[in-house]
Amino acid sequence: MSSKIALVTGAGSGIGRTVAVALAGAGYSVALAGRRAEALEKTREMAGGSAKMLAVPTDVSDPLAVRALFERARTEFGRLDLLFNNAGMGAPPVPIEDLTYEQWSAVVGVNLTGSFLCAQEAIRIMKAQEPRGGRIINNGSISAYAPRPNSAPYTATKHAITGLTKSISLDGRKWDIACGQIDIGNAATELTERMAAGVPQAGGTMAVEPRMDVKLVADAVLYMAGLPLEANVQFMTVMATKMPFVGRG
Repeated sequence: MSSKIALVTGAGSGIGRTVAVALAGAGYSVALAGRRAEALEKTREMAGGSAKMLAVPTDVSDPLAVRALFERARTEFGRLDLLFNNAGMGAPPVPIEDLTYEQWSAVVGVNLTGSFLCAQEAIRIMKAQEPRGGRIINNGSISAYAPRPNSAPYTATKHAITGLTKSISLDGRKWDIACGQIDIGNAATELTERMAAGVPQAGGTMAVEPRMDVKLVADAVLYMAGLPLEANVQFMTVMATKMPFVGRG
């Protein structure tokens, strides 16, 4: 495993940080991408300094920045075996008619366009390297299946990630590039702390929602990443068992 190279976007916090640290612990060299340099450095510190990690502050919605990110990773490590397409953001939880164009565009730019741009650059490297091929894992979220109230931009982009995952999986076959999607429900990160106080439900009520240890998400990603390229987890849902997702709210 020591020869494996991974790139994680959104690596400065939450799921991305936890997955990056877990990959390092499993022997990967890891390129870390995120908007904030100081947050990426914190991720490196949390890995204990035992792994080779490269921190590259990057806005994934910027094509030139993404191209520079992958060129840095390729130059530093020589190849790329895994992309965890994780960077994401949401818009304010307001009625759809009150969203601004700028708020919509920002979410689409990071969640969907950013995932496309990163996958595009990863595929270019994976096709050309020897031995060729690699794996892309997209973070879809349970919002790829069902929306929360007042979440149109986030939900729309996560539904679109499912289509992107299928397209990459199909088009990557002939180049030994596997692509799968992990859909996560209520991992305990900074972004889900508000659930401890209660969040809006579909029926208009407020309810506290259970959360799960974010390390369980990292374990799932490591399993997906560890498969040989002739096998693939196409879709995996990992969620807090008692969260209100399955059934009627």
